[in-house]
Amino acid sequence: MKSRKVRKQLLYGERMIANSRLERFENRTKVRRYEVEFTCPEFTCICPRSGFPDFATIYIRYVPDRWCVELKSLKLYINQFRDKKVFHEDVTNDILGDLVALLDPHEIEVRGDFNVRGNIHTVVTARHSK
Repeated sequence: MKSRKVRKQLLYGERMIANSRLERFENRTKVRRYEVEFTCPEFTCICPRSGFPDFATIYIRYVPDRWCVELKSLKLYINQFRDKKVFHEDVTNDILGDLVALLDPHEIEVRGDFNVRGNIHTVVTARHSK
């Protein structure tokens, strides 16, 4: 019997996530400072030591300067972590770094509130300001 290689076709959501990139749009309310807050309650990544999934709620709060993040691109970006092996501290700082590079906000905070694992609840908070 001949062995046949089957190429797995990505589902449309998998393709969208794989091809996504963070996008921004111009802040149209530069006359005042204001806060934007997002809650991402279904965050997942993989523990690089055990291979077990980690679940978290990611909180993002920022004060825009010239740019705002486009929400669909943020959703797809967050979903890119679901198959990545990454520590809690790195995930939180990676998200912060990518958003700082994209937006250059007046200030920004990213908080990763990770579900209990092995009787330990982890919360990682990273901040940046101009």
